[in-house]
Amino acid sequence: MREPFHHATIPAYGIDVEINHVIKAGLIVGFPMILVLVQPDLGTSLTYLPIAVMGLFLGGLRAKQGLAVLLLAGLTLPVGWHVLKPYQRDRLTSFMNPEADKQGSGYQVIQSQIAVGSGGIWGKGTAKGSQTHLAYLPVPQTDFIFAAFSEEHGFVGALGVLLLYFIVLMRLTQNAQTAPDRAGTFLVMGVVAVLTFHILVNVGMVLGFMPVTGIPLPLMSYGGSSVLFMFLALGMVMNVRMRRFVN
Repeated sequence: MREPFHHATIPAYGIDVEINHVIKAGLIVGFPMILVLVQPDLGTSLTYLPIAVMGLFLGGLRAKQGLAVLLLAGLTLPVGWHVLKPYQRDRLTSFMNPEADKQGSGYQVIQSQIAVGSGGIWGKGTAKGSQTHLAYLPVPQTDFIFAAFSEEHGFVGALGVLLLYFIVLMRLTQNAQTAPDRAGTFLVMGVVAVLTFHILVNVGMVLGFMPVTGIPLPLMSYGGSSVLFMFLALGMVMNVRMRRFVN
């Protein structure tokens, strides 16, 4: 039986090899990210970033090189800001002060916070949320599904959902630690990075801590492409787990 792979066995690359890997990772991630961004789809394009960060972290990126990558990314931010559409820039800034445009870019955030707060501890009950069913909260079945769920099931229900996500992430991390090779570890941790990014951004967006970028909540938001991606990703993770028992 093949021995499980552990992160401690990842070999340390020389500085030249590491720089080459950073450049390759930037090209691999940057090209599809730009293609998605020009559609335009800002939210989906951002999901490539946690994959790149996780891959570089597990690959042994040194601190100085990490600072250089962050500096380079910071220099490209002004260019990216001007590339964005006006409504995208409004979404990225309105969450800091949604009251400034109550009927425009800040409307969704305000209604989402009202929905979450009105749920209280136990919620209003299934299909009894006023913000959701009176159409105050736009498209609650997609980006703001967590707000609709929190209104109907309260703080306890929302905490239960987050606990289930935490259990899934811990199980995925365990699968990465017991993967039979380094490629399996990288694949599983890439899925962990994407799933964590989706959860943090979506929940933060609902609570007003993150900008509205259109990122769905995994396995809850309505949308065929999101569900298909998560099923494919979890299927690959299960394949890595099963390969532990292959001679």
